[in-house]
Amino acid sequence: MLIEIGLFQEAVPLLNKALAHKSNNDVLAYATSGGAGKDQKGNFDPATYGGDDITDPNVFAQVYSSIVSNLVASGAEGVVANIPNVTTIPYFSTVPHNPVPLDAQTAAALGQGFAAYNGGLLAAVAGGLITQEEATSRTITFAAGQNAVVIEDEYLTNLGALGLPSYRQATSNDLIVLPASTFIGTTVGGNAQAINGVTVPLADKWVLTPSEQAEVLAATTAFNATIKSVADANGLAFVDVNAIMNQVATATNGVPFDEFRLNARLVFGGAFSLDGVHPTSRGYAYIANKFIEAINDTYGSNLPPVRAAGYTTLYPASL
Repeated sequence: MLIEIGLFQEAVPLLNKALAHKSNNDVLAYATSGGAGKDQKGNFDPATYGGDDITDPNVFAQVYSSIVSNLVASGAEGVVANIPNVTTIPYFSTVPHNPVPLDAQTAAALGQGFAAYNGGLLAAVAGGLITQEEATSRTITFAAGQNAVVIEDEYLTNLGALGLPSYRQATSNDLIVLPASTFIGTTVGGNAQAINGVTVPLADKWVLTPSEQAEVLAATTAFNATIKSVADANGLAFVDVNAIMNQVATATNGVPFDEFRLNARLVFGGAFSLDGVHPTSRGYAYIANKFIEAINDTYGSNLPPVRAAGYTTLYPASL
């Protein structure tokens, strides 16, 4: 049976723009802001949410279920998709945590600049305010070679009583956002001693810390559980975009798409555009085929897949 695309014109835009836009952009806005927003779990009043906040999962479930129920009640059929773990996209995987090259002399001079801070951490340990483990993780050190950026971390123990800020150096577990690539190493007001990411710690908006990543993952998991449950309850086609995009991000040689392969590397991976967030035309085409598969499997249709060569990346199709 051939089902014309037009039969899905109501379901696909409404289900996947009204629904996926809110759920995906919900956690995405929080993540791309470096976690500068707030996780609103436990707050059931969306009117109090900020633009970069994460919606409470129960609020999301209520709204999502209501929208789908209204669409299905009107006779709509369609396909819904869950949302990917946005921390796997190039926006978060391109800038390393240690992009600061130093020679031994410069490293020693910078270390002296944080001597008082490091000494204060030892005093905090002696006073029982923090553990030695936390003091070690907060100690700022530089050496010849590649060095981690210095960041602010609001999740650290507040040592304001000692006059100590919440600073530490990034680790491989921190995700530096893509725009930081043009900010790290710049100076504040032309002051050569005030270097962003080195002598001036990066603010929250430049880094998604492990604690913030955990909030993103928890919300994504909760939202996806709702989406799958609602799809099953209403007999809708379902696409596991989370698993699909995770495969694109983690497959050793990328994923095959006709004669091409796609991976999540910025510029050269073919799946993502230069903003590090949105797919390329070919990336979207790859995802579209997953939707077509789900529609065909659920509704017995025979919609043909699109061909990779018809959708470019950032380069000619021959590359």
